[in-house]
Amino acid sequence: MKVYFDNAATTKVREEAIDAMVRVMRDDYGNPSSTHYAGRYAATVLSGARGKIAAALGAMPDEIVFTSGGTESDNLAILGCAGTASHNGKPRSGKHIITSGIEHDAVLEATKHLEGLGWDVTYLLPDSSGRVSADSFSGALRDDTVLASIMLVNNETGAVNPVNEYAREIKRRRLSTILHTDAVQGFCKIPFTVDTLGADLVSVSAHKIHGPKGIGALYIKKGAKLQPMLHGGGQEQGKRAGTEAIPAIAGFGEAAYCANLERETTYEAARALERHIFDLVSRELPDAVFLRVGGESPYIINLSLPGYKSEVLMNALEADGICVSNSAACKKGARSRVLEAMGLSDDIIDGALRVSLSRYNTREEAEYFVKALEKAASRLVKIKRNKADGVNAEKR
Repeated sequence: MKVYFDNAATTKVREEAIDAMVRVMRDDYGNPSSTHYAGRYAATVLSGARGKIAAALGAMPDEIVFTSGGTESDNLAILGCAGTASHNGKPRSGKHIITSGIEHDAVLEATKHLEGLGWDVTYLLPDSSGRVSADSFSGALRDDTVLASIMLVNNETGAVNPVNEYAREIKRRRLSTILHTDAVQGFCKIPFTVDTLGADLVSVSAHKIHGPKGIGALYIKKGAKLQPMLHGGGQEQGKRAGTEAIPAIAGFGEAAYCANLERETTYEAARALERHIFDLVSRELPDAVFLRVGGESPYIINLSLPGYKSEVLMNALEADGICVSNSAACKKGARSRVLEAMGLSDDIIDGALRVSLSRYNTREEAEYFVKALEKAASRLVKIKRNKADGVNAEKR
C-alpha cells in the first residue's frame, strides 16, 4: 500500500484544479493586461480566481494580491511593511518587530535580514503546548512595534496560535502595529475569516490545499500599505509586478473554491482520522508521546517514540510505502527547532514524526501506518538487543 501522510509539506493536486489549469493553458492563454479579446478572457479568469480566494478568506477581491507562494507572501508582508513610513495615515516611528521562534523560515530569514539592517526583533518562545500565548505577546508589544508576525497554525505541531487575541491587544492599546499571520497551514482547513483573525496581512498558498505549486496570495487589509519588492508593469495593484501566472492562479482559485465548500466535512473527517490514529498508537505503542494538548489542527499530528531515531523510523516506514516526515520539508530532515523551542527532551525530539493528513487519507491507511510503525519499532528493538548481545559475547 502507498500511503502519503506528508500533506503539511505538499498535497496532491485535485482534478478540478488540474482541469482549470489545462483549460486556461489551452484556451485562455492571453495576457490579462492586454486590451484585446484574448487578454480580456484571461483577465476574467484572473478576476474569478481572485474572487474565490477572497470568498474563502472572507475578504474583498481587491484585498488579494497573488504571489509565487507562501514564502513570497511572507517576505512581501514583512519586508514590504518595513519599507513603508506610515500606516493608516499615521507616521511610523521605531524599528521594532515581534515574531516567534517557531515561525516558518520564510518569516525568520526575513526578520534576520532586517536585524542586519538595524531593526530590533523580539523572538517569542512557545509554551509547552507549542503556542505563543497572548500574555507573552502582550508583554513584548511596545509603542514602537511596527510589525508583529506570528503564524496561525504551526507547520510541525499543528498548534493554533490565538491571533485574534493579539489583534485585540493591539487595538486595545491603540497602536499602529501591523499584524501579519502566516496562515498557510490553516487556510481552508480550520475555520477562520480575516475578520475573526483581525490580522492586517494574511499569507496563504495553493499547494497545501490540493492546488498547484508556485502560486500563493497575500491578503492586504484596506489601509495597510506595503512597499513592493518587485517593480515593473504595476500588476496586482502595483504591489507585485510581473505578468500573472494565469494557469496556476486558475488552479488555485478552483482548489480554494472546492476546499471552502468542503471545509466543514473535511475538517470533521480529519478530526475522526486523527482520533483513530491516536487510539491505535496509544494501544499498540503505549510508550509513544503525542506532542499536543487540544485546540490544535487535526491535520497535523506530531508523535514521538523516545529512544528511537526518527530518520530510522522514516526509512522503515518508507520501505512499507509510507511517507511521513520529522520536521518541516524546507529543513530537509534537519532536527526540529520548533520542538527545541518547546523545551522538549532530546529523546522526544530525536524520535519525533510528523503525520499530516488530507481529504484523501482513509482509516485503512491509518491502520496500515500504525501496523508498520509497530513493526518497525519491534524490529529496531530486536536489532538493538542483537547488537548488545554481540558486544556482551565479545566481552566474554
